[in-house]
Amino acid sequence: MEKFAKINFLGASGVVTGSKFLIETSEKNILIDCGMFQGLKELRELNWNNLPVNVENIDVVLLTHGHLDHVGFLPRLLKQGFQGRIIGTAPTLAIAEIILKDSAKIHEEEAEKANKEHYSKHQPALPFYTTREAEKTIKMFEVEMHDKWIKLSENISYRFQYNGHIIGATFIELDILGKRFVFSGDIGRTNDYLLDDPKRPEWADFLFIESTYGNKLHPEEDVETILSNLIIETIYKKGNLIIPSFAVERLQTLMYIIWKLYKANRIPNIPIFIDSPMGNNVLDVFKNFPKWHKLSEEEYRAMCNHVNIIQSYKETWETIDDKRSKIVIAGSGMVTGGRVLTYLQQLVDEPSTTVLLVGYQAEGTRGRQLLEGVHEVKFFGKYYPVKAAIKHLESLSAHADQQDLLNWMSDIKNIPEKVYLVHGEPMVLDAFRVKIKDIYNWNVSIPKLTDVEKVML
Repeated sequence: MEKFAKINFLGASGVVTGSKFLIETSEKNILIDCGMFQGLKELRELNWNNLPVNVENIDVVLLTHGHLDHVGFLPRLLKQGFQGRIIGTAPTLAIAEIILKDSAKIHEEEAEKANKEHYSKHQPALPFYTTREAEKTIKMFEVEMHDKWIKLSENISYRFQYNGHIIGATFIELDILGKRFVFSGDIGRTNDYLLDDPKRPEWADFLFIESTYGNKLHPEEDVETILSNLIIETIYKKGNLIIPSFAVERLQTLMYIIWKLYKANRIPNIPIFIDSPMGNNVLDVFKNFPKWHKLSEEEYRAMCNHVNIIQSYKETWETIDDKRSKIVIAGSGMVTGGRVLTYLQQLVDEPSTTVLLVGYQAEGTRGRQLLEGVHEVKFFGKYYPVKAAIKHLESLSAHADQQDLLNWMSDIKNIPEKVYLVHGEPMVLDAFRVKIKDIYNWNVSIPKLTDVEKVML
């Protein structure tokens, strides 16, 4: 009998977000990641569509890590009939729980606000999913170890391998009838402030590799000097330094660096406000999984004691009204939602304000607009002039750059039958394809959204 696997590219194909790869086999149907599309409106609208596969036939979802563009579609998957297993490492599932609950709450609040203020075209505006749907999804989570082969069926096994990027993140090795499928997930950086270096795969018959920064090298920036200069400048301008931040990893990294600068007497004791309910919960994940990061218990405690953690929306407004120079780190990282919108709505039109963008800003997000120098930005249906200074720290990205990606592949001992470039924008994917061809001469493919490919086993 002919043995084959069918690969369905349901997300992060020709685009950066919405990671979903379904592998259909005669024994099991396995979905790798189940993320939401983010960024451009035409992408976000895809989230509302049913997947073009029979969702009821999916047996298991394996999660590389807990970011929204890798887990945020799970409640919708259940709504479409999924009844299988959802498996990840313990910190990944802890992060996914926080992210799904937070996301559901934001969806509910935005729908409520849109209905109240009538700025949605949809009557009524509905949340993408509710808190109840998120909680139903979380009940299906199953924790599995990393570094250990787990059998899914007679001829299918998988293994999670440490990958840096964020706490709990892994790449997935999937052995199907003697052929190895490797899904990179998002690959972290070497010499990260908080995380160990990613492990590397040693064999891959079919390699699915992220390409977010496949066409560039992160600049050699002195992060600590740039940050300390911006903080001192903020005090001099009697202004506010607002840092929109991803709640997972980036926020904790920023806290750590600023605490380190203070400890080394490189910055004065400026008030620091952390306004990200989700980021606060992620701090607990660091506390609960000490083996997954580099921080000692003492460093963790000192870093947390050095900041003011905002607990309520009332405190958000008190912070905005506080006339002192201050640093505010608030979600979300691409300025697409969250508490940072309230700060920017009030302060983006003041020349004494500095907005520091850290890391990747997807096409179609407010973060990308600010980065590209827009003169006004829209919040909650109204436009606000941008008079704040906009700065960018690219080297704090949690994603591997081109050299890191090439190094990550360098321990693969065989020649893969096929390399699929995923999780990248079109020009980036093509540049990375050429680079891999030049260095390794491997067979590289750039799949498009909804492509289906049959591979022989």
